[in-house]
This record gives sequence, C-alpha cells and structure tokens, in this order.
Amino acid sequence: MKIVGLSTLSDNYTWVIQSENPAEIRAWIVDPGESKKVIQHFEENQLQLAGILLTHHHYDHTDGVKDVMSTLGEVPIVSNAQGPFSPVTYPVKDGEQIQVLEETFQVIATPGHTDEHISFYHPEALFSGDTLFTGGCGKIWQHPPELMADSLLKLRALNDDCMVYCGHEYTYANLNFANTAEPNTPAIQKRLADVKMKTQQKIPCVPAPLGLEKKTNPFLRFDTLPLKQTLMDRQSQPKDQPGALFAALRAWKDELDQTDILEAGLNE
Repeated sequence: MKIVGLSTLSDNYTWVIQSENPAEIRAWIVDPGESKKVIQHFEENQLQLAGILLTHHHYDHTDGVKDVMSTLGEVPIVSNAQGPFSPVTYPVKDGEQIQVLEETFQVIATPGHTDEHISFYHPEALFSGDTLFTGGCGKIWQHPPELMADSLLKLRALNDDCMVYCGHEYTYANLNFANTAEPNTPAIQKRLADVKMKTQQKIPCVPAPLGLEKKTNPFLRFDTLPLKQTLMDRQSQPKDQPGALFAALRAWKDELDQTDILEAGLNE
C-alpha cells in the first residue's frame, strides 16, 4: 500500500491510497477538501478513482468531492451517514470493515470534533481526520470533552507502528505547545527540534508513527503523570477523570494564540 499526501487549501492534507503494484491503476481518496490537485495527481499518474473515504463533513474535507467525481467518475463515498454531508453513498458504522484495494480498514467512531467523525484504521495506517493530529488534536467546539477524550484513548490503544495520517499540518505549533505542557521532556524536545528543522525547510511532518505520538503528544498523555497533576492543578475543582483532564488541556491550548505558538523560535 502506497499513500501519497497532497497539500490542499492552506494547511490540509488529502490522502491518495495506491497499490505498490504498478499494474494496479485504481486508487482511493481520503478527505478531498479541494479538487484541483487531486485531479492533477490522478491524471498525471494515469490512476482510476475507486472510492472516497470521508472522516467527517467539514468543508475543508469534502468540498472537492463533487468536482473530483465529475472529472474522474462516480464512485462510492464511504462515511458515517449520521453527519450532514448528504452525498454519502456507502454508510459505515463503528467496528465495520471496508476493503480498500487489497487492504482491510476498520471503521472507528471518533466523535468529539464532530458528532459523526470516524477514523479508518489499518495496522500500517490510521486516517484520523481532525480527531488526532501529529502532536495535537482537533478542536471540540461545543461538544462534551468526554467524547474527544474517549476517542483519543481509543486511538492510543492502537499499535505503535501504525502511521498517523491526519487532516492538517499543525505539527510545529502542536509540538511547541507540547513543550509548554510537559517541559524538560527529552522525547518532546528531540521531536520539537526535528519538526522545527523540517518546518523551516518546508518538509512535511505528517505522517508520524503512533508510538511517537504516545511519547510526545500531550493529547494522548493527559491521564499520565506528571501531566495529569499539572492539569489537575489548573482546575478550579480538581478531577482526575479523563474528560476533566482532557478539558483542562484543551482549554489551555485554546488560550494560547496559534500564531504565537507557531512562530515561537522558528527563525532563531
């Protein structure tokens, strides 16, 4: 299985799943937020569209669907049909499996960013949309923090070797926050230095191994010491339940201006 990342819109990723076999011309798309680069990739590589996977309904993950299919042909649109994106033609639910080329992916319900958000899991690849980012996680808007906490803990339980293919390139900003949340953590400092170098050189920081996320992403570590104690200290009424810990961490991240996090030290 070959996975190609297409940088779309301002900071999105659309993923193309292709076969390692050059004779196999079919390919799938994950979260086409816009169509131009997707169509160009398919035409340049003489690929045939086989299907589309959608993690959730937000425009920056779905706006390219109509034009892609108008140009490349009508195919199944696989997603959770409980969301407001009506063109879903192949509805799936938590725990179901789908065939993508010769590979089997498991559908995992990961609500929190949106009610209907799902992730697609293969032992080698996790398409996590806007639930789990490299170094961070998506915003929860008005959704209960317990939803996202539970979703992140589900993903944390997956195998370390799985590569995380998320929906946005926020890695540098996220690692700067990780270094704030868990200062003097060698694994985070090492990764931050690497991510800073890649960001300066405009090298993608996605995908990343899930095992690395478990060591350096505070949104997969909110219930572990010493971060757990830090988050309890930030609560007016300390609670150690996952939802309360996650809420404290997410609120802390939201308090910080994204631009300041992103640009901090980048030119040093």
